[in-house]
Amino acid sequence: MAENRAVEMVEVGPRDGLQNESAIVATRDKAALVRRAIDYGARRIEVTSFVNPKKVPQLADADELVTLLPDRGDVTYIGLVLNRRGAERAIATGRIDELGAVCVTSDSFGIRNQGQTSDESLAAAIEIVSLAKEAGRSGQITIATAFGCPFEGEIDAAHVVEMAKRAADAEPREVALADTIGVAVPAQVAEMVGRVAEAIAPLPVRVHFHNTRGTGLANVWAAVGEGAATVDAALGGLGGCPFAPGAAGNVATEDVAYMLERSGIATGLALPAAVDAAHWLTGVMDRPLPAMVSRAPRFPA
Repeated sequence: MAENRAVEMVEVGPRDGLQNESAIVATRDKAALVRRAIDYGARRIEVTSFVNPKKVPQLADADELVTLLPDRGDVTYIGLVLNRRGAERAIATGRIDELGAVCVTSDSFGIRNQGQTSDESLAAAIEIVSLAKEAGRSGQITIATAFGCPFEGEIDAAHVVEMAKRAADAEPREVALADTIGVAVPAQVAEMVGRVAEAIAPLPVRVHFHNTRGTGLANVWAAVGEGAATVDAALGGLGGCPFAPGAAGNVATEDVAYMLERSGIATGLALPAAVDAAHWLTGVMDRPLPAMVSRAPRFPA
């Protein structure tokens, strides 16, 4: 851990934080969320996804939203896509800098999430990275349900490592390991991140954790300890997956930033500004949010 004194954070609140919300959030509020994320230091932001609006109604305004994003050369706007059609939509906006592709470890989840088997989803992710590069964008690959599947249960670590190696062959920006349903524990995370990091080096490992069972922050710590270079988080701890029963929120941006910064690991985020943004988002959502730091007294005062 002593060698890892800085971690990049990706703000995923505008996409993964909101996608499972039943009440439609106004496009102007989504754009305001992105602007506030920039204000507290986020420089990679997953702003939306280009998927079937009938399956994810919350993100049906993807094309409109990107027209409202600030023109910032120092910020990478990420659009999640699941297939060629989504990739072409994202590229056509002219405002998306990076395509986020997703492959899954199990056929059962893959069919429900994106209408593809595990192998088909990996092939699609590899194609998306190629399309991104051809269009002068970057591409990343996330391995979803890397730590457990809601339908098939335990996932063999060797299978995840092999998928990561195949994904790395496409030369994406990074390969991410996602605990889509929040079942991972720190010992499992340390082993998986360590094995994948070794298998795909020098390509970086990104991690994406949900806090369904209260292990999210501990999992972030374990991953960073094994060399994870980038951590996804959502302001306020919002989040969930429409196709993963029981999946609760992402690890909260302010909680992760507090833990890492207080431990001497730089995140590039201004915590007071992130807390202020979380208070604003609480008003937008009209309910308390799961994050802890933004509900606690400020420390130091």
